[in-house]
Amino acid sequence: MNTATTPSGPVPVVDYVHGYSQREGRRLGDQADTLAQLLHTGTAYPAGSRVLELGCGIGAQTVHLLRSSPGAHIVAVDRSEESLAQASTRVAGLAPEAQVEWHRADVFDLPFADAEFDHAFVCFVLEHLPDPRRALAGLRRVLRPGGTITVIEGDHGSVFFHPDSTYARAAIDCQIHFQAAAGGNALLGRQLQPLLAGAGYDDVAVRPLTVYTDRTRPALVDGFTRNTFIAMVASVRDKALAAALATTAEWDRGIADLLRTAHGGTFHYTFFKALAVNPPAAPAASPRHM
Repeated sequence: MNTATTPSGPVPVVDYVHGYSQREGRRLGDQADTLAQLLHTGTAYPAGSRVLELGCGIGAQTVHLLRSSPGAHIVAVDRSEESLAQASTRVAGLAPEAQVEWHRADVFDLPFADAEFDHAFVCFVLEHLPDPRRALAGLRRVLRPGGTITVIEGDHGSVFFHPDSTYARAAIDCQIHFQAAAGGNALLGRQLQPLLAGAGYDDVAVRPLTVYTDRTRPALVDGFTRNTFIAMVASVRDKALAAALATTAEWDRGIADLLRTAHGGTFHYTFFKALAVNPPAAPAASPRHM
């Protein structure tokens, strides 16, 4: 059963650098399905636990959360009403018996009670926020003491490939530039440990999750190199040309060289997955007696 809840009052929608097109929805779905085993292995929540998924988007990751934790109660939050509608439809089609609540809300103003959740799951969200540390600190209020948070982010600085190309790297730099201009950070993965520790979490453990593709891994070449990463970079073409960050010839050469890595070349990218614990509240100081 899927239920939808919208808090009262207007909720602004972020300037999501990749846009909200049908093509982007397909890209997100391809990305989630291709990387499900890599990203979700080891993440399973007990039956009956309440799990907050922050920034659920079109539900691409929600589906995999439900598959790995069928007895958990997922509460999914996003700022975009359009994305939430797509997420609800997606989950209803793939997991019709799933118990999911959909909330339109701002990550910096969550409409939930203190300590309402046992766990929090945040995937590819912090990279789009102007103040990720503040968002993580705010999550601690709705997460019970001793509850866990799982955060997954990529890092475009981890990309290397063969054959190498300065044009391809320049195209990637354009995507990094526009994400920064929108208030995000495409290099956030490397910062997860200090971000979580600085937001007050304990037992922060981060591990790299590497994607490597070559012609012996055709599913990853199609699902990740071509349909996820290159498609993401290609989506900022018009912005890059309008801002004079590249000429048409330079841009086309950059995308062609990236595609060349999918035809007999190699491609490498690293995601970072963090697990941390919300510590118990410090005991109140005893009053002094005169």
